[in-house]
Amino acid sequence: MTPLSAAAPADLPARGPASPPPAAAGPGFALRIAALPAAALVGGAQLRATLTPVGLDAVALRVGELAEQRGDGVFESISVVDGHAQELRAHLERLAFSARRCELPAPHLAQWEEAVAVALAHLPAQGEFGLRLVLERDPGRPAWLVATRAADSSAVRARGVRAVTLDRGFDSAAAGRAPWLLIGAKTLSYAVNMAALREARRRGADEAIFVTSDGLVLEGATSSLIVRIGGEHVTPAPTAGVLQGTTQQSLFGHLERTGRRTATRGIRVASLARADAAWLVSSIRGVVPLTAIDGRELEIDVALTSELHAYLRSPRD
Repeated sequence: MTPLSAAAPADLPARGPASPPPAAAGPGFALRIAALPAAALVGGAQLRATLTPVGLDAVALRVGELAEQRGDGVFESISVVDGHAQELRAHLERLAFSARRCELPAPHLAQWEEAVAVALAHLPAQGEFGLRLVLERDPGRPAWLVATRAADSSAVRARGVRAVTLDRGFDSAAAGRAPWLLIGAKTLSYAVNMAALREARRRGADEAIFVTSDGLVLEGATSSLIVRIGGEHVTPAPTAGVLQGTTQQSLFGHLERTGRRTATRGIRVASLARADAAWLVSSIRGVVPLTAIDGRELEIDVALTSELHAYLRSPRD
C-alpha cells in the first residue's frame, strides 16, 4: 500500500524511532500513532518513528477529549487469527471512507498498515485477537491501535441468537437527504446501538435488527445481516443506510465461488417471514446464526454455519 503523493519529511514528529517492547506474553498491545497527512511520502524508520508502544493500562486521555466526550471520530475492528489480520485492506479502505464521510483528515494508509504489522509482531502467533483502530477529530491528538484477545464466541456461534426488529428512526432516503447524520460511517458514537441491544433484551431477545421507518431492513446493532430466502443469500443494500460490512462482502465472495446465489438489495421487513435461515456477521464475533426474528423461529443451518466460520478463520487479505 503506497502513499498517494509526496510531502516533506519535515511533517514528521521530531524524535527517533520507537523502541518496541519485548514480544508480548500477555493478552494485548497498544500503539499511540502520530497521525500523518495522507500525502506524506515516508517509509521505513521514519514511518516507525510515528508509532509509540504504550501499556494497555496507560493514562492516555486528557480532560476535554472530543473523541471521548462527543464520540467525534471513526474506528475499525479487525480480526486477527493465528497472527494474520483478516481483510486488512478492506478495513483500511473503510476507515478512509468513514473519515471522508465525517470530514476528518484522510488517514495515511501505509502508516496504519505499518502499525498493524508492529502490533502483529507483538501478539502471540496463535489465537484470536481484535485490533481496534481509532482516528479522532481533535487536531494534534494521536490516533490509536489497541489489540486485545477476542472474547470466546464459540458458544453463541453454536447455539445462535434471537433477534427483534427495531425502528432506526429514519426512512430509507435519509442517507441522501441528510448526510450530516453520517449514516454508513463507522463512528465512535455507539450510544444508540447499545440502547438498541438493551431494548432487545427487555423484549426477550439477544440482538436488535434495525429497520427504517418505511419498512426496509438495515443491519444488526453491531453486525451485518445475511438472510436466505428461496435459496438466495441476501444482504440489505447500503443505499438505505447500512454500514458496508467487510465480513459480509468476504462471505458473499466465498458463497459465490462455491456456487451459491447472493444478492444485495432492499429487503422489506415482511420478507423476513419467508427466510429459512439468517445470520449476523461481524469481524470479531464471526458468523452467528439467528434462531428467531420477532418471535418467528428459524432453523440453524449447521453445516453452512460451520463452513462459513471455517472460511473466516482462514487467512484472507
